[in-house]
Amino acid sequence: MTGSERFNSQDIAAASGLEIGQTAHEDDFQQASRRLGDTGAFREVAFNFKYAAEGTKVEFQVKDAEKFVPARFENLVWFSTQELQDQLHAAVSLFHGELPLSGALADQVSEALQTMLIQKNVQGSVDYTRAGPDNAVDAIVYTVSGAHIGLRNIEFPGADPALLPKLQAAADKMHIREYSQTVLTEQAHQYLLPVYLAHGYLKAEMGDPEPKVVETTEEHVIVDVSFDAKPGPQYKLSGLEIVGNKIFSTQTLRQLIHAPINDPANVVQLKYDLETMENLYGTKGYMAAKVTSEHQMDEGQHTMACRITIVEGDVYKMGELDFHGVDSETRSRLENLWTIRKGETYDSSYPAQFEEKAYRQIGALKNATADTHESPNPQDQTVDVTIRFDVKQ
Repeated sequence: MTGSERFNSQDIAAASGLEIGQTAHEDDFQQASRRLGDTGAFREVAFNFKYAAEGTKVEFQVKDAEKFVPARFENLVWFSTQELQDQLHAAVSLFHGELPLSGALADQVSEALQTMLIQKNVQGSVDYTRAGPDNAVDAIVYTVSGAHIGLRNIEFPGADPALLPKLQAAADKMHIREYSQTVLTEQAHQYLLPVYLAHGYLKAEMGDPEPKVVETTEEHVIVDVSFDAKPGPQYKLSGLEIVGNKIFSTQTLRQLIHAPINDPANVVQLKYDLETMENLYGTKGYMAAKVTSEHQMDEGQHTMACRITIVEGDVYKMGELDFHGVDSETRSRLENLWTIRKGETYDSSYPAQFEEKAYRQIGALKNATADTHESPNPQDQTVDVTIRFDVKQ
């Protein structure tokens, strides 16, 4: 077997259907060639053979398909990740976790999964879809229909005891009642990974959710799920530099950064602090101010130095003001309450203050909710403000 960069000779030989010692002729080799081509794993398959006294030697020359995507197992909770990989590879020799976009290999994996469920006495039918955004397939997703799989607990075996309460508190926010590997993986990155990032584990990775069946009835399967994170080294903040600021002093801006030197580098808090900085600039009319950070890592010392760069931009003025959802009398009263006049420097903190004042002074808004939309106009450096009131009867 030659030409493949993805598969070894043993895997290709097994997929061909030929066995050492069998009686074989050219027709058998042609069928084996078609069998390999039908998998979709190869864009080209050719062979040559030689007859000899000790037996016939055949050599296949292949070229791998151009694109493979991961196989994802949405709710096959009866098997660990490793069990799925091992048993599927044993049944489908060309399966190593990824599949070609076309061909029979995806069907072969589906059939193997169905057999594995039968061996476990699990009632359910295996199906798969090609998933991805905008018709661009980025995964082949296998699911089992016919079983309602509920989630009981999320656990963190091997986690640092100091982080365990925070991980469990984060898991409580996930509110997942039915098992879905996709949803669990997405929410683990949203809720669980930030726990590590907030404590200086800047290269932390969340493992796949590992389900364990704890209860089975005719209608339900109940599972516990564990996450085995790889936190990596803990980094400490070694330095903090702020550049580009003119309107606010470095001391003023530094007070907004909750990052003590030599403490674990909390990049989650840093993100919020940078947003607070931008909001501060907005109070002085700098609506286009951008605050970014660069992180320099010292892998030997496990430290991180942070450089914050500020591009202040131009001062924006008050533009048009509009109110929706209120009658003409209330609109007139609201316009009189708004104190930033057209052409004056805009203050991004003012709309929230204005809403509080409007609720206090205008009885018609007692049960109303407000939705404020700011529209900065870069062409003339103005901000148009629209406030829509939803008055509940």
